[in-house]
Amino acid sequence: MGWIPASPARPPPDGEPAQSMNDATEQDHLLGRLMQAAQGGDTASYDGLLHVIAPLLRRAVRRTHGRMHPSDVEDVVQDILVSVHVARATYDPARPFVPWLMAIARNRTADAARRHIRKARHEEAGENLPETFDALETNTVLDSAEDTEALRRAIAKLPAQQRRAIELTKLQELTLSEASAVSGMSIAALKVAVHRGLGALRKALGTKA
Repeated sequence: MGWIPASPARPPPDGEPAQSMNDATEQDHLLGRLMQAAQGGDTASYDGLLHVIAPLLRRAVRRTHGRMHPSDVEDVVQDILVSVHVARATYDPARPFVPWLMAIARNRTADAARRHIRKARHEEAGENLPETFDALETNTVLDSAEDTEALRRAIAKLPAQQRRAIELTKLQELTLSEASAVSGMSIAALKVAVHRGLGALRKALGTKA
């Protein structure tokens, strides 16, 4: 990523002591300023914001699900970043940034956990393709119609199978079994299509870490 904030208050690597309250407050102010600049169209600030919050999110997901496979952790983190992108216009710069971010993270992590439980209960053992793809905040009220239109255009450009899988599992919020019955696609094919579709949407929407 091209821009890294020169200010201190980056999160420490795993295993290092936690930040002091003053450091945490300073970091929250920094992240809030970066998001406010990003809301104004500053892409360098947005890149810098994503660069800093990605490791924060990885640690948060690991704390919640310590036994989750690293690749699944990364899937959840990327889903959170997509949700942050879609919901960024709703952030109020007058309020702390980290609680806003972690509320999104908790929702996406809970979604992943629920899907993991359903997978364990209802799907065949050994079918281990990625499933932690619950990400698009389609019910978020956006202040900017441009964001909504950008998302709509990005989905429309997906290959037909990926677009259909995203529409069923993300926009209509069907379970994999329900989406399989509606589309005629196997559960395994749906997983692959959604996983690849989300990757394409991340690129189209500029969400990178």
